[in-house]
Amino acid sequence: MAIELIRSGVDDEALGRLFTDEALVFLEALHGAFSSKRQSLLAKRLLRNEALRSGERFHFDEHSRARTDSEWKTAEIPEDLLLRRVEITGPTDAKMVINALNSGADVFMADFEDSNAPSLSNMVSGQITLQQAIRRTLTFENGSGKSYALGDELATLIIRPRGWHLLERHLLVDGDPIAGALFDFGLYLVHNYKQLESIGSGPYFYLPKLESGEEAKLWAEIFEFSERWFDLKHSTIKVTVLLETFPAVFEIDEILYELRNWIVGMNAGRWDYLFSFIKTYGKLGSRYLLPDRNSVTMDVPFMRAYCDLLVQSCHRRGAYAIGGMAAFIPSRKDPAVNESALERVRSDKSRELQQGFDGSWVAHPDLVPVCMEVFSSGLKGRPNQLQVLRDDVVVRESELSDINFNGATMTMEGLTNDVSVSLRYITSWLKGQGAVAIYNLMEDAATAEIARSQIWQWVNNSVELAEGVRVESSVVENLIDQEVQMLGSDETVRTAAQILREVALSSELPDFLTTVAYRYTKN
Repeated sequence: MAIELIRSGVDDEALGRLFTDEALVFLEALHGAFSSKRQSLLAKRLLRNEALRSGERFHFDEHSRARTDSEWKTAEIPEDLLLRRVEITGPTDAKMVINALNSGADVFMADFEDSNAPSLSNMVSGQITLQQAIRRTLTFENGSGKSYALGDELATLIIRPRGWHLLERHLLVDGDPIAGALFDFGLYLVHNYKQLESIGSGPYFYLPKLESGEEAKLWAEIFEFSERWFDLKHSTIKVTVLLETFPAVFEIDEILYELRNWIVGMNAGRWDYLFSFIKTYGKLGSRYLLPDRNSVTMDVPFMRAYCDLLVQSCHRRGAYAIGGMAAFIPSRKDPAVNESALERVRSDKSRELQQGFDGSWVAHPDLVPVCMEVFSSGLKGRPNQLQVLRDDVVVRESELSDINFNGATMTMEGLTNDVSVSLRYITSWLKGQGAVAIYNLMEDAATAEIARSQIWQWVNNSVELAEGVRVESSVVENLIDQEVQMLGSDETVRTAAQILREVALSSELPDFLTTVAYRYTKN
């Protein structure tokens, strides 16, 4: 096989530092061993989606070994992953990495996926930044001369590679782009496994967008292959899975089972889960219509059932259950807004604690103390709630689709917000920024996916809003035009508007916003 790196304007020194002979050989081997199986699994996704559009429904496999065998348990949890009360997430730029590692959180998930626009420059600099962080050499100075450095007590580092659906077009093997997941995983592992071992940690990963036990099994095969390649002790690699697709909630046991030698927990990736729910049921009528994006809380039946099932399934097998993201961005100017929002965050985390979660996620360092207070006091000195088995939970398949919202509605304000957030996020993404503060919320690809897919769902179901307006393409087009004018109508904004029309107004919903937007990026 022949491997080719397309440099795309990135500094030669950085490329040479990252793409060593050892790294390239390993990436080439990963692609050769697993590319065809990945493509086969993605084809199965398409077939499953076609079946859903024809009226099939998801079901639990009550006869799978993963469910019927009561003896198996998941991997032993290493010492530096025993406390996961608060996890902070964000992209891999130096300032974010330093602030997150210093934040007082137990874990920092450095993200190469939903909060990281995948330019080659971002992916290369992110990998180098994490190398420096692991070696305690990372520093940063902003344009005003303010310096940032790592403290003595740091969060445990976990990285999130890209999902199976994403490619890295800057690295070709025999002319084919390597999977973004293999690119991110392989580079991080090859450069850091020795150093991580020397500091008493290990190569830890968050796995996104899985839809089945089969997809989890592919990761398991990659871990076995990689541990043999580097002569690592079996189960050195540890993973947490984001339960963030609707198909996956029917295969929690199967995912845990296939990854049982490596998995230590699951996370309630609730924003992507909402997007996946819309994608699953988007054209199946008014029964599945979601109201305004910001009114879909975790107390609605189908979201509560999803979380209850996650906690029960994980704790039964000895794995942690980690709660969902608090995306609020504190305001430095409006204490009243902060007070109200922080109380909502506290209430949300208290609900998760009561459901049995062992910890939760935040998007901003200022939210770490709020989340830490809730879980530290609730856990009463224990590292987790694995003893909370939730034997009271019996989740039926129908409950996972129960969207009784008790009066929540679809409004023009909600539609306008969806258009505004989508357009602003795509614009920032095209400029290389994958996590963006918009209206005091941290928006990433997952939250933007909800916004654009909700537009699509409302248009394709001819929703009548509370104000009496019927949602048609022309209504959305007018809102896009207004937002373009507000943002200045430069080339990037116009391209973002073109992408939004494609991902929100097509007759069929494109599977992922980022795969469409990636075609429009230049590097």
